[in-house]
Amino acid sequence: MPPAIPMTRRGLMAGGAALLGTATLARPALSQGQSDVLRIGHLTPRTGFLGPLGEFAVQAATLAMEEINASGGVAGRKLEILFEDSVNPQTASAKAERYIQREKVACIVGEINSASALAIGQVVQREKALFINTGANSDALRGSDCRRYMFHTESQNSMMVKTAGRAMVDQGLVKGKKYYALNADYAFGHDLARVAKAYLGANGGTPAGEDLVPTELTDFSPFLLKIRQARPDVVIGNLAGAQVTNFLKQYSEFGLRFPVAGFGFDTALAWGAGPGNFLGTWPTVWHHLIQTPSAQKFADAYRARWKRPPENQGWSDYTAVKIIAQSMNELKSVDATKVVEHLEKGAKFDISKSREGYFRARDHQLMMELYAITALPASQVKNQWDIFSSSAAIPSADESLEAVASTPEENSCTFPS
Repeated sequence: MPPAIPMTRRGLMAGGAALLGTATLARPALSQGQSDVLRIGHLTPRTGFLGPLGEFAVQAATLAMEEINASGGVAGRKLEILFEDSVNPQTASAKAERYIQREKVACIVGEINSASALAIGQVVQREKALFINTGANSDALRGSDCRRYMFHTESQNSMMVKTAGRAMVDQGLVKGKKYYALNADYAFGHDLARVAKAYLGANGGTPAGEDLVPTELTDFSPFLLKIRQARPDVVIGNLAGAQVTNFLKQYSEFGLRFPVAGFGFDTALAWGAGPGNFLGTWPTVWHHLIQTPSAQKFADAYRARWKRPPENQGWSDYTAVKIIAQSMNELKSVDATKVVEHLEKGAKFDISKSREGYFRARDHQLMMELYAITALPASQVKNQWDIFSSSAAIPSADESLEAVASTPEENSCTFPS
């Protein structure tokens, strides 16, 4: 990616560094003596294989906070976001409890790791606090592990698979073709592999091989040797975070020529691989080249503030904070249950795409357009950021926004009481 982003475990604002073993339960509200301030708790990986994405999330949420405060805040109150590294599911759960019980945050935003998002979801359901998941894709979070107080601005795996899958079908990379899949060895990767295998099989693809890849692996040579021997028609990367960057760099170094595609992706990972190493076709929930007024306004503001374009993880956190502020201002309330009810009723939001988005009531997934991006040939790359071309929005304008989302038969959610 662009020059390596320094990863630390610090919070950007005072949020209390010590974890509490016990605390008095309280519903999300404003702190005593803090009636002029509304706090949001932000949790996301700042270190480890997902760390490069977490920094975009923090920067974009910070930008949203600054813009909201410049426009009068939330119900006349200044918005303050508390930032911390979620580290792992256990830490994420403990910090979510502290945010709610001690810091009295109005809601929690963030996360990328699906297992950590599940842990936070369990906390907010118990505490009746609002959580907007901005980066965890697992279908299970919208199905077997869904929670009424958890919403998702990040797309689910089914949406990513069906978006990239359409492009792959059009490119002749599925029907009658053999694929070799590399799958991230944790909850997200397992879920993505399951959904991808079902889609490819239904469209005439057959597996030539597959492997689980440890999340902290940096040397892909054993897997690349197996791919070379298997000679598939296409290589599928169901990977996450720095795995994608390392895989693409080493794939190019090995000189393999099998087409590459993937179903889990973030544009920062393409930037990390760099021009000439970034290959293939991948899905993304948003990218900085979208030509709508609100998309370009966000991209320009982010560039001005952080000296680089935003990527899709940043879009998700920025969008989540803006949705929360808009909802609370419209309701004139920070009560979590009232916000949940508001979102469930189909409130629509400008989400920096060509169509407004809304949360589907049955699983709280944001219904929206996605995009399939394809690496540009090296001769067409003009800078380190604009290294891909994009499909038109998927679903197309004449389709329902739910066209690429999971069906009730594919992924059923029953909210716990």
